[in-house]
Amino acid sequence: MELKNKKWTLDQFFGMREDVLTHWATGKEVNLEEAFQYHQTIPAKKHFAKRLVKAKQKGETLTQPRAGVALIDEHINLLNFLQSEGEADLLPSTIDSYTRQNQYKEAQNGIDESLKAGRSLLNGFPAVNHGVVGVRKVVESVNGPLQVRHGTPDARLLTEITLAGGFTAYEGGGISYNIPYAKSVSLERTIYDWQYCDRLVGYYAEQGIEINREPFGPLTGTLVPPSISHSVAIIEGILAAEQGVKNITLGYGQCGNLFQDIAAIKALEQLAEEYLAKHGYGDCVLTTVFHQWMGGFPQDEAKAFSVISWGAAAAALAKATKVIVKTPHEALGIPTKEANAQGLRATKQLINMLSDQAFPATAEIDAEIAIIKAETRCILDKVFEMGDGDFAVGAVRAFAAGIIDVPFAPSKFNLNKILPARDNNGAVRLFEVGNLPFTQDIIDFHRAKIDERAKFEGRNASFQMVIDDIYAISHGRLVGRPR
Repeated sequence: MELKNKKWTLDQFFGMREDVLTHWATGKEVNLEEAFQYHQTIPAKKHFAKRLVKAKQKGETLTQPRAGVALIDEHINLLNFLQSEGEADLLPSTIDSYTRQNQYKEAQNGIDESLKAGRSLLNGFPAVNHGVVGVRKVVESVNGPLQVRHGTPDARLLTEITLAGGFTAYEGGGISYNIPYAKSVSLERTIYDWQYCDRLVGYYAEQGIEINREPFGPLTGTLVPPSISHSVAIIEGILAAEQGVKNITLGYGQCGNLFQDIAAIKALEQLAEEYLAKHGYGDCVLTTVFHQWMGGFPQDEAKAFSVISWGAAAAALAKATKVIVKTPHEALGIPTKEANAQGLRATKQLINMLSDQAFPATAEIDAEIAIIKAETRCILDKVFEMGDGDFAVGAVRAFAAGIIDVPFAPSKFNLNKILPARDNNGAVRLFEVGNLPFTQDIIDFHRAKIDERAKFEGRNASFQMVIDDIYAISHGRLVGRPR
């Protein structure tokens, strides 16, 4: 395996493909030529990429939940409920944990036990086990665009089956579905395996079938500075584009400060368009996704709705193309379909109320856009340099050196030297910069922001701030003030 950011030849792709399709029995159901013909029959209203492009042109923010259960009929009922009762614009199929770890035998046991129990005993939809036939039953039984959402380091067979089954959007990436999810899987391995997934999507594109691709923006979802998630998103976007992907959605997880969140979405879109064009991928269609708060939630439902609504408002004001919606049961485990629909409706109401309002350009937002762009450029340009002009090689070397560093990630291939904390206004800054390749003025900016808060609170800047901020929202605040 030699990792390079270079488009795979069809010989290379099909050489690996023979083995991939043997990983579980349903792999034999995949017939690419037949799958291409099937996709041609999917109506535009159920086509994810087309819906996103239309929303971007009209300045809409679309809503999308997370959802998935073990059995086909129950999964169909769940998705239809979220569309009819939750008013969801876009629909997911969240994949179960066994499938994410390629444990298809265990997933089958979960299906069998769910059938006996009459309810789902898995935390998602085991698409590989249900195969192309089962996936198509879902696709044909719902009336909206469908996306696969998961968290899989090696997603090759899952990609084959769900795309052949008629899904028109696919989430994940070799960095964003490794560093936040796995402990001991190498980046070389996951980036290489995800190049296969992207080459498959690119092959579909060559047949005139556009599949939307979305790297996972929030990463660990815990106080991730925008420049960190933006750097990963743009690198994964470039890696996908090199393999022929033409429709890309890049994401960001809500931090909580309205100015920073609006600025982050604007900076992400501007930077992504700039870097994609700069490196030869100017023909890609780019959209954005805003993830509502990914950290700890209040257990009280009324308070949880406040967190959801704040995320909805930020997404709408930032003009993100879509928003991933949370539920008022976030702190309690897997939500009911009713709770999921409530989160969707609350979000939809906020978006509708704000649809005719534009957040004015302000000095604060302009300053925030500038700092996010400056930080992200420092990282991306250093990654490119470390890879000798190759973002795949550079990403692996950058993580090893801490040039990219994701806070609180489980991966042993992540240096974990940076420590984020909020400033006095709740924006996420860096208490410890680690080995990030920032200029001295950027480092000084972060230090001054943390010191300003410490002075206001009458305490020394310390790791306790980081801890306080992690739990703050679940305790009713944005900034973890000392009690």
